[in-house]
Amino acid sequence: METARSGHKAAVRHRPALAAICIALLLCSAGCTPPRPDRPIIGAKNFTEQVLLGELLAQHIEARTGLKVDRRFYLAGSYICQQALAAGRIDGYVEYTGTALTAILKQPVDKDRARVLATIQRLYQQRYGVKAGNSLGFENTFAMIVRSDDANRLHVSTLSQARAAAQQWKLGVGYEFEERPDGLRGLEMAYRFKFNGSPRTMDLGLLYRAIAQRQVDIIAGNSTDGPIQPLHLTVLADDLHYFPPYDAVPLFREDAYRRWPQMRAAVAELEGKIDAQEMQAMNEGVDGGHRDPAEVVREFRARKGL
Repeated sequence: METARSGHKAAVRHRPALAAICIALLLCSAGCTPPRPDRPIIGAKNFTEQVLLGELLAQHIEARTGLKVDRRFYLAGSYICQQALAAGRIDGYVEYTGTALTAILKQPVDKDRARVLATIQRLYQQRYGVKAGNSLGFENTFAMIVRSDDANRLHVSTLSQARAAAQQWKLGVGYEFEERPDGLRGLEMAYRFKFNGSPRTMDLGLLYRAIAQRQVDIIAGNSTDGPIQPLHLTVLADDLHYFPPYDAVPLFREDAYRRWPQMRAAVAELEGKIDAQEMQAMNEGVDGGHRDPAEVVREFRARKGL
């Protein structure tokens, strides 16, 4: 018993020293953390269009404000971009309104374009201190895409017309589309689809290779994807209007706008500047033409007088 008491007294005597060591280690650890750069950081998801839009934001901010902008592109997807934005690891990126509404804000699907924008502008500000801007001018909706020779042979141009053929089609999807509330499960319910086996899930960049090589017969792509025309693919019309609007809008932390107030006007200048055909052409310039996204963006800005 006495030995135990002596051990206890020794432990008590050493607690202040132990606490001091712990505090010193914490301070050292904090001191070793690299400081955040004193310049805006623009993020982007991990597909071509997002990199182009991130580069557009970065180039235009640099040109209009003289600020040096850091680029943090190829983030894994919507959820990672949102976490980075909320945590202040990035200051802004471009999101799509339907994605923001359902996948990030967890709101019910809404088909009214103006109401969707108003909802995300209000909730991003309330929840995250983030300013959602107006549309950059185009929508990039989910698109169910088939080979044009199949569409012509089967006389299908809408998703409703494709219901019977879907039983023979192998489906390819990206990881997000399989899980999202505005994704695969809801689409199958809305159109009463039953595809041939389980969907093949893969990175977005591999979907077009898979359909071109006939590994799958229908893919869940995006309406502004560059390979659609060169690969002679057909986008099936969403005739039941299942998908909500997906207008491209800039999201920026309000504290970043307070820190660099000149940045707000630069971002606002990009509203309405890109149409869907222009976006698709830029995507194809990178995907099909293997061009540098920064070069493609510089040419676009020159054509637009930006």
